[in-house]
Amino acid sequence: MEAKKKDIRALTKKQLRDFFVKQGDKAFRGNQVYEWLWQKSAHSFEDMTNVSLETRQMLEDNFVINHIKVDQMQRSSDGTIKNAVRLHDDLVVESVLIPTATRTTACVSSQVGCSLDCRFCATSRLKRMRNLNPDEIYDQVVAIDNESRLYHNRPLSNIVFMGMGEPLMNYNNVLKAIDKITSPEGLGMSPKRIVVSTSGVPKMIKKMADDKVKFKLAVSLHSAIDEIRTSIMPFNATFPLSDLREALQYWYAATKNRITYEYVVWDAINDKRKDAEALVEFCKFAPSKVNLIEYNPIDDGEFQQAHSKAIDMYVSVLEANNITVTVRRSRGKDIDAACGQLANKS
Repeated sequence: MEAKKKDIRALTKKQLRDFFVKQGDKAFRGNQVYEWLWQKSAHSFEDMTNVSLETRQMLEDNFVINHIKVDQMQRSSDGTIKNAVRLHDDLVVESVLIPTATRTTACVSSQVGCSLDCRFCATSRLKRMRNLNPDEIYDQVVAIDNESRLYHNRPLSNIVFMGMGEPLMNYNNVLKAIDKITSPEGLGMSPKRIVVSTSGVPKMIKKMADDKVKFKLAVSLHSAIDEIRTSIMPFNATFPLSDLREALQYWYAATKNRITYEYVVWDAINDKRKDAEALVEFCKFAPSKVNLIEYNPIDDGEFQQAHSKAIDMYVSVLEANNITVTVRRSRGKDIDAACGQLANKS
C-alpha cells in the first residue's frame, strides 16, 4: 500500500530547507520552493520552472499540494462574486468578493460548516465537518485577489473572516493563515486591513490580546440582553454577555483598538428602544463602532428584517450617545452571497 504523501505546505521554510539538505541538495532550494508555494501560489510542482526536472519529480514522489479548486463562481448584478470552493477531500466551502467604489473585500471561511448554533444563520445549520487548514484559508484569498484584478481592475484591499465557521474555534490555523497573508513572503497585506469576526468566545478573545495580534476584531452581537441573545444564539448560555464584556475589556486594555459590533435588527425580536439602550450600555466601556446589518432571509420566515423606523431609532440612540454607527446594505443577495446566507446552495 502506497504511503500517503504529506502536504508540502504544512512544512515551514526551515523544514523545507532541512529536507533538501537531507536529500544532498543545497538549503537555498527550500527557499525557491517556498516562494513558489506561497508568493507565486503554484498549483503543481510542474509550475516551478526554475527548479530542475529531477528535483520536481523528487518533490512529486514525496509530497502533494492540496490546492483548492473554485468549483463554481457566481456573479451578482451588484458585482459581488461568490465562490464555491472544493477542498482536497471533496468538501465545499464558500467565499465572497464584495466590491465597493473604493475597495474590494474578501469574505473568507474558516470551517466547513460551523461550530456554533446561531438560529438566524444558514451556515449554522450545516454540521461542522472540520477546520480549514492555513493553506485552504490562504488559497481563498488568492482566488479572490485574482478575481478582483480580473473583474474590478485592482488588487484585493481588505479581508474579513465572516464566511462559514467561527474563526476563534479554529484559532491556530486562522493565525497561521493571517501570518502567511501578511508576510512579505506571502501576500504582504497589512494586518490592519484584516478583520476577524467572532460570535464571542471569551477565552479566545483574551488569548488574541495576549498574543498581541495586529488585525482588527469584530463581534457578532445582535442583542445586549442575555435572554434575547440566548434565544437567537443559544451558545450565549455558555458564554453569557458578562463573560464576553469582561473579555472585550481585557482586549481593549491590551490593544487599545476600537471594537466593532455587528448587529442585525429583527422585527419583534430586538427592535425596541430598550434593546438599543442595552446596546449603548454594553458599548460604553471602550471606543466602539456598531454596524447595523440588513438581514438576509434563509427561507423559513422566522426572522424578518425590522422596519426602517426601528433602524432609524437605533441610529438616533447610538449617535446621541456618541457611538459611531453605520447602516450596512447587503451585497450579493441574488446569489445567496450575503451575510448569513452561505450554505453551499450554489
